[in-house]
Amino acid sequence: MSGNVADSAVSPTTPAQTIPADLSGQMLELDEDDDLEVFSKDTTNTDGRSFSASMQTSPGSMINQYKFDEEEEEEDPGAKDLFITVDNPESHITTIETFITYRVVTKTTRSEFDSSEYEVRRRYQDFLWLRGRLEEAHPTLIVHPLPEKFVMKGMVERFNDDFIETRRRALHRFLNRIAEHPILSCNEDLKVFLSAQAWELASHKKQGPGFLSRMGETVRAVAASVRGVKNRPEEFNSIQEYVESFSQKMTSLDRITQRIVKEEREYLEEMKEYAPTYTLWSGSEEELAEPLKGVANCLDRCFQETEGQVRQLSDCLAPTLHEYVLSTDTLKAVLRRRDNMQAELEAKNEVLAAKRADRDALKEEIDKLEDRVEWANNALKGDWNRWQRSMRSDLKDAFVSTAQKNVDYYEKCLSVWESFLLSMRADVGGVDQQAGGDS
Repeated sequence: MSGNVADSAVSPTTPAQTIPADLSGQMLELDEDDDLEVFSKDTTNTDGRSFSASMQTSPGSMINQYKFDEEEEEEDPGAKDLFITVDNPESHITTIETFITYRVVTKTTRSEFDSSEYEVRRRYQDFLWLRGRLEEAHPTLIVHPLPEKFVMKGMVERFNDDFIETRRRALHRFLNRIAEHPILSCNEDLKVFLSAQAWELASHKKQGPGFLSRMGETVRAVAASVRGVKNRPEEFNSIQEYVESFSQKMTSLDRITQRIVKEEREYLEEMKEYAPTYTLWSGSEEELAEPLKGVANCLDRCFQETEGQVRQLSDCLAPTLHEYVLSTDTLKAVLRRRDNMQAELEAKNEVLAAKRADRDALKEEIDKLEDRVEWANNALKGDWNRWQRSMRSDLKDAFVSTAQKNVDYYEKCLSVWESFLLSMRADVGGVDQQAGGDS
């Protein structure tokens, strides 16, 4: 595999990157290929200490005092040995298609890699292939979601910079979640994805299971799904109920947040015309010129703050919520695959009970299925706990970040208008004194 970064030319416009001890702060995105994706960004965070509404402290300081339990349980950053960055998107135009590729830079100290640094370019469909292979190899592990593809004809520009950047962050987050996973990070397909040149990756893709093999797996899964599970362990019933409830909440929050972002953007477009109207008016009202200009200045500064608030919603909170809408779909699929394994085991046990012939062969097959189901149960339980920790951390961070931005926004807007009032009162006082002197 010859993807060594030393042999690759790096765009002169891209700054040299240093890999921080924790890359989880850089995330999220949305973009192109055959379509756009609405997605999510990453976040890290906190959760906290309860506080009293009567505490004599400013909103900003209350947020700064937040201390989350997860911060105390952070893993030792020195234990991390696989650092991945997704950046530098490039557009490619051929006679057949137009698509975007992203640079994937890997730095590692793992012995199974031939080099410590790699640099390759990957397109969205390569990420899609990797995720599919991870799910095939580990059907009951929770593989982080990718931003979905969809077409919004006439609504958005397909290669809009904002959408491309959103997808880039999402792909970055996807790879780093895989790199942090104790099992998925050791997958051979991930190693090939990170280190192989384009032609090597294309060759490796062809070595996957054939169509008939995949079709056979699908038929068995459908058959198991039709049979259903008769005795699902209670702990997985609890997980199923939690996921269903969580999915409804996240879908509702995602939908409302997307609507709020849309309405806020429309409000911004209207607000953009507000300050210039006052400025234009001041040119024809000599006696009111200064107050009108003052109002125009306040509105312009509030517009800038509102723009930042909308950006916070669209770049942080909305993507995080949407990411966990996608995660619930992943969880449901994982639970179905676990159930299919158990259903297959139950069916074999029924056959064994009904047949006297070939009992030894059936017993051996059932033993293997029992081992598989036991491994699947343990893997899913471990990944479930890991997913819950990540979910709570991500959502808390998004909520705190949004709260901080709202506090900053309202404090700055308040300060702007208070300054205007003080200036107006000073002007009125000066006019009154002058009038008193004249009289």
